[in-house]
Amino acid sequence: MAHTYTVPGMDSEDAKKVVETLQDRLNALTDLHLTLKHIHWNVVGPNFISVHEMLDPQVDAVRLMSDDVAERIATLGGVPMGTPGNLVAERGWDDYAIGRATTQEHMAALDLVFAGVNASHREAVEAFDDLDLVSQDMLISQLDKLELYQWFVRAHLENASGQIPEASTEVGAAQHQA
Repeated sequence: MAHTYTVPGMDSEDAKKVVETLQDRLNALTDLHLTLKHIHWNVVGPNFISVHEMLDPQVDAVRLMSDDVAERIATLGGVPMGTPGNLVAERGWDDYAIGRATTQEHMAALDLVFAGVNASHREAVEAFDDLDLVSQDMLISQLDKLELYQWFVRAHLENASGQIPEASTEVGAAQHQA
């Protein structure tokens, strides 16, 4: 998409690069808040209520993060794409694979989801070093919260020795907890 304007002090080619990266982050955050709500609805087991109630504030916070990213895209002269079809067409990851499952199964799978989102956010932060410090600052602020939320999830998985089981897929992580 051609940019007809952007913020003062940024050329349109840099704005285009920033908007493309922010659109990826918008897709990831939109997917994350929908995944968190899905888990909220489908979690069962002895720790149900603590996980159920932990997730709603995360859903709300991540939804607001996606709104901030979308508004930054518009501020830079881009068009934030928030439709489900665009998200599915543009994302580089699979849909969350766990349905009704125990708190431990969901927490193990969610840990992997957060790991992916957080790693990609960090990559975007680094990419913005020379492009856009305002967008970088926004993502750093979001990353602070996203990493905190992952810590909350990991606390459900950690054993007395401080170890967390490793897995490479959501299903594999959930099965390891079953």
